[in-house]
Amino acid sequence: MSYRLGVDIGGTFTDFVVYDEASGELRAWKNLSTPADPSEGVMTGLRSFGKQSEISGIRLGTTVATNALLEGKGARVAYVTTAGFRDIPFIMRGDRRHHYDLGWIKPKPFLKRRDAYEVSERVGPSGEILSPLDEDQVREVARKIAAEPEIGAVAVMTLHSYLTPDHEQRIKAIFAEEAPDLPVSISYEVLPKWKEHFRSSTTICDAFIKPVVKDRIGSMKSRLEAEGVDARLVVMRSNGGEMEARQVADSPIQIAMSGPTGGVIAAKRIAQLLGMDNLVTFDMGGTSTDVSTVVNGKERFTTDFEIEWGRPIQVPMIDIRTIGAGGGSIARIDAGGMLVVGPESAGATPGPACYGQGGTLPTVTDANLVLGRISASNFLGGEMKLDEAAARAAVQPIAETLGVGLEDAALSILRIANNNMVGALHTVLTEQGLDPRDFTLVAFGGAGPLHISDLMDDASIPRGLSPNFPGQFSAFGFTMADARVDRYRTVQLNSRAFDAARAKEALATLIAECQAELAAQGHENPSISCAIDMRYLGQNYELELPIRARDFTEAEVAQIYAEFHELHEARFGFRLDDQMEIVNFMVTGVASTGELTLPQIEASTEAPVAASSRPVYFRDGWADSAVYTRAALKAGQTLDGPALVEEDASVTVVDPGKRLEVDAYGNLIVTAKE
Repeated sequence: MSYRLGVDIGGTFTDFVVYDEASGELRAWKNLSTPADPSEGVMTGLRSFGKQSEISGIRLGTTVATNALLEGKGARVAYVTTAGFRDIPFIMRGDRRHHYDLGWIKPKPFLKRRDAYEVSERVGPSGEILSPLDEDQVREVARKIAAEPEIGAVAVMTLHSYLTPDHEQRIKAIFAEEAPDLPVSISYEVLPKWKEHFRSSTTICDAFIKPVVKDRIGSMKSRLEAEGVDARLVVMRSNGGEMEARQVADSPIQIAMSGPTGGVIAAKRIAQLLGMDNLVTFDMGGTSTDVSTVVNGKERFTTDFEIEWGRPIQVPMIDIRTIGAGGGSIARIDAGGMLVVGPESAGATPGPACYGQGGTLPTVTDANLVLGRISASNFLGGEMKLDEAAARAAVQPIAETLGVGLEDAALSILRIANNNMVGALHTVLTEQGLDPRDFTLVAFGGAGPLHISDLMDDASIPRGLSPNFPGQFSAFGFTMADARVDRYRTVQLNSRAFDAARAKEALATLIAECQAELAAQGHENPSISCAIDMRYLGQNYELELPIRARDFTEAEVAQIYAEFHELHEARFGFRLDDQMEIVNFMVTGVASTGELTLPQIEASTEAPVAASSRPVYFRDGWADSAVYTRAALKAGQTLDGPALVEEDASVTVVDPGKRLEVDAYGNLIVTAKE
C-alpha cells in the first residue's frame, strides 16, 4: 500500500488528510498545534495514523514563514547595495496608507539603517557595466558583517541587476569565502524585476526569514526520518505548486503564504467536478480567516502582496487575503465601550475558555458554544470535551458591560466577527469588480461552516457549499496539488523599435529554466504558459497579458498589440494610440502529480433522519434544531433549517429560511428556501 499525505500546520490545529493511492479512500483527522515546535504536532498526528513506513509522499503547508513575517520574528539582516542607494528600504514610497491620520507611523523595514552597507559598482539601465565592482571593498564589508554576531542573514540588491547580475553573483561568492556561515539572498535570484523598492523589500524579507525557515523545515525533516518516515517531503509554494524541502532554505520567500493555498486548490477541483465557474473561498480556522476566489474555473494570482503596508513581497502567489478573525479570536470591550473581536487570538495555548486549558477570555468558539451551535460533548467527534460553563463565564462580563443577556452578547460577538469577515470577502469580490451574486461561498476550516448561513445573508451570496473534510480542507487540497514553477524577468521593449530577437531569447530562457526546475523535481513534459506585463509608454502601472507568441514574428507582435488595446479598454474604458512597452516576461510551468479520484457517495430519495435535536440561538431567538450526522447523509437528500450537520471537525449551521441539499460527492449545498 502507498499513501499520499497532506499536512496543514495552522495556528491552533494541525490538519491531516491521507489518500490511499490503491483504493482511492480518504481519511482526515486533526490535533492541536504545538507553536513552540510545530514538528511535534506533526509527529503526534503521524503516530495516530500508524502506517508511517507506507507513506509515499508528504505535502506540507506551513505558516512558519507567514508568522515570522507577521510577528517580525526573523533574523537581523545586513543589507548590501550600490553606493548611494542604501536608503531605498527606508524611503519606501511617497504615498501614505492613511492620508489624514497625523498619528500614523510608517512601518519600518526588517532592517536597521546601521546594518545597510554600500559598495562601489554600477550597472546602467540597459545592462551595461558603467563601473566595475570593487571586490576589495566587498571583502571589507563582508568581514565587518561577519564580526557582528547578531546578524543572521545578508540581503544584496544592486542597481539594474535584473539585467546584468554579474556583480550580485560575485558579491555572493565573496561572502561565501569571507562569511561562509551567513546565508545570502541576492535580488537576481529572489526577484529579477525592475523597481528597486519592491526588489529590495522582497529580498530583505527573504533574508529575514531564511534562518528560521531553514531551522523549522530542517527539524521537520529530521523528526520524520527519526520516526521512520522516508517519504518525499515537499512544501507548498505560495503559488499553489510544490517545492522540495531542500529548496526551501534557499528561497523561503516562496512559501510566504504556503498554508492557505490548499483550500483554493481543493475549491478549484470542486468547481471542476460540479461545473461551478465562480467560487469565493472562505477558510476560517482558529487564528485567522483567508479568502480568495476562483473565477471562470481558475484561481487568481498576484504579485502585489504586502505583509504589512510598506513591506511588499512581489513573488507570484495565489491572491489570498488574510484577516485576524478565527474561532480563537478574542472579544473585548475597547476604551470607547465598543465590542471588538480580534485580531488577538487565544491560539492553541491556552485556547478558548471552553478548551479547559486555562483560558478565561471570551472567543468566537465560546460564543458558538453558548448559542448551542457547537456540542460540548461531540467536539472533534467526541475526542475533545468542551467546558460549557467556562464558555458562559467568559462571555458573561461582555453581557454585563453591554447590559444585555448572555445569549445576545454571544450573538453580538458572532455578528461582529461576521462583519469583519464580510469586509474581507468584499476585498476579493466587489473591490475587484466581481458581483457576489454570481458566486458560491465555499466555507471550510473548522469554523467556516458554522458561519456559512450568516455570511450568505450579510455578503449577498446566494449559494453556499460546505465541502467534504471542511476542517482539513487545505490539507485535502495539498494531496491534489500539481507541481508549479513561475519564472519572470524584466525586459523592456518599446513598440516603436521592437527587438524580436531579444524577446525570443528572454522567453526561451525562462521556459528552459521552468522545464529544468520541474525536471529536477522529477516532472517531465510540463505544460507551459507565457504572459507579459505591458503598458502604454509613460504609465505607472502594467496589465498582465497572456501570450501565445514564441518567435515574435511581425504577425504575433501585431496580435499582442491588438489584444493589449482590447484589454486596456475593457479594464479602464479607453485605449490610446501611444507607444506601448513590454516590461516583464513571465513563464509558468505546471506538471501533474497524479489525479485524485474523488468517490461519489450512496444516493437516496428518502428524507434524512436526524440523530438528535437541541435548541440553537439565532437572530430571532431560540429555535429547536434537528441535528444530523454528516456521514449518514446520502446524495440527493434535502433538509430545511433550523438544523445542524455535525462531523468530526466542523458543524454546518443551516439557519431558519435556508435549505441544504447533499450532492453526488457529499458536499452540502446551502440555499435560501424558495
